[in-house]
Amino acid sequence: MKQFVSALFLISTFLDASSLQERRTGLSDSQLDSFVLGKSFFRTPWVEAPSATTARDGLGPLFSANTCTSCHPQNARGSVYNAKGEISRSLVTRISVKNTQAIEPKLGFAVEPTYGSQLSINAIYGVTPEGKPSRTYEEKMGLKKPIYAIVDLGYGSLAKDTILSQRVAPALVGLGFLEQISDAQILESEDINDSNSDGISGKANRVYSPLTSKKAIGRYNYKANAPTVKYQVAAAMSNDMGLTSPLFPHENCTTSQKECLGSPEGKDVFDVPMLRLDAVSFYLKNLKLPQTKKSYAYRSGLEIFKQIGCVSCHKESFTLESGKTIHPFSDLLLHDMGEGLADGRVEFDASGSEFRTTPLWGISVSQRVLKKRMTYLHDGRAATLQEAILWHGGEAKRARKSFEALNLEKHRVLTEFLESL
Repeated sequence: MKQFVSALFLISTFLDASSLQERRTGLSDSQLDSFVLGKSFFRTPWVEAPSATTARDGLGPLFSANTCTSCHPQNARGSVYNAKGEISRSLVTRISVKNTQAIEPKLGFAVEPTYGSQLSINAIYGVTPEGKPSRTYEEKMGLKKPIYAIVDLGYGSLAKDTILSQRVAPALVGLGFLEQISDAQILESEDINDSNSDGISGKANRVYSPLTSKKAIGRYNYKANAPTVKYQVAAAMSNDMGLTSPLFPHENCTTSQKECLGSPEGKDVFDVPMLRLDAVSFYLKNLKLPQTKKSYAYRSGLEIFKQIGCVSCHKESFTLESGKTIHPFSDLLLHDMGEGLADGRVEFDASGSEFRTTPLWGISVSQRVLKKRMTYLHDGRAATLQEAILWHGGEAKRARKSFEALNLEKHRVLTEFLESL
């Protein structure tokens, strides 16, 4: 009987899980135009400048992908490896140095002088790519820990105190709704000094916003370093595709990369003018949320999720000013995840072992898109949800131990609940 209920639960999940590419209902004609325009710029490849295709030129000089969908297939989560078993373009390598005295206030970290802030694996004609990411694994507590590296360096050695952090592109779920959560709602759960002694001391990341030239509450990315969807879009276009915009007006070349600095530019002042940046942001903010059927099996899994303490960080829901209740399963705060997951990279107020609580919604759709290539955690090290939980340390250590104490049946129910989100 239990196996029958489990099968019905999974079938209902697949039937009710929406595509992450559908628009939400209720858009006006002008809003629909903006949505379609943004979708076009999100999906169509960019080309090298100068080009007859002036609306989409400006790619590079250094870049990793020529379209947003290269990293976000069907708007789902990226993967560590592609279908050929090679490292995917959706696995990016962030670069920084340990020198806290060199932290740039507007970026929140210290930039590596030769290679900048993120590895570019491709380049336009006449420019040398920066290198290729690689990774090996070592056993740690029965789990596989990735060791990051860069091979075929195009501009000499990295600085001695360089920090590498590989990250898988996240699913593009509910971005507009996360932006509607008020700062006050996020700060309600902030407990930097663990005043209630529950072992959870989440804090908001206060980051620089070029839109206001002031500090703002970070909401997006693994370290909550992006305050708005528009900022995140502009940053990704700069880091991943080498596209300039009003928020990132300069090419992503360092002073050591002379060919990059001297490469041709597009006809426009920015590769992505504000109108196009607004359109892509509007598209991403108005994607339809995947729907999960609140079945008996769902409620049973949620109860276990609560019992073992996961909701201390993976907050179940927020009610927006509009009255709509959303279920991202995140408090959007930074938490110390322990030495095992630490990447050593500081980003504004986020320490080397702190990460934003990753929203769990969209897992089911990403699983359908990626199938056997689906992995979990910021760097995709976990092949299963169980492995992802076992990597939790620091503030999540107590919840992990409670998970380990569950019997096999409760493990199954909890896993199927997470896979339904």
